[in-house]
Amino acid sequence: MGSVWWYVARSSGLVAWGLASLAVLWGLFLSTKVMGKKARPNWLLDLHRFLGGLTVVFIAIHLGGLFLDPYIDFGAAQLLIPFASTWKPLAVAWGVVAFYVLLAVEITSLLRKHIPKKWWKAVHMSSYAVFVLGTVHLLTAGTDRHSPILLWTVAGFTAAVAAMTLYRILTPRETRTIDSDTIRAAQPIG
Repeated sequence: MGSVWWYVARSSGLVAWGLASLAVLWGLFLSTKVMGKKARPNWLLDLHRFLGGLTVVFIAIHLGGLFLDPYIDFGAAQLLIPFASTWKPLAVAWGVVAFYVLLAVEITSLLRKHIPKKWWKAVHMSSYAVFVLGTVHLLTAGTDRHSPILLWTVAGFTAAVAAMTLYRILTPRETRTIDSDTIRAAQPIG
């Protein structure tokens, strides 16, 4: 049964990284108006939110699989406290920190209407850190880190995130930013 948990941990970690990468990239597509200048339908913003939430779910499955896998014998402390792991402590710490940053992004997004917009935006910008930390974790702790398919996928996502970030930086603010309130106002729900 032990190998089943290893495959659960391994596959859910890969899926979580993919979902986090898609959420960051989709957020950049939305915030840069690269898909057009008109207000977008609600489902496009909802997809971004869904990808972020689903990332948390798959990280929970990843942590559960690691906890239940008897090969390395991860305990709760090793999974939740940076550098507590005796197995590749730095590599595991990247993932632990990425998880906490992602939780901060998700929690502040759920509380968005109850906190100042400036706070939400500052925390939301740390999504870049989730992408970077998660990618470093994947490439240092993941057993698939030498797979050409995975390396090309990581390279592709990294190039896309870098290109969209550069586009966001270079595009004048008034032509790139559309917030969720504008989307919600432009499209009736239902």
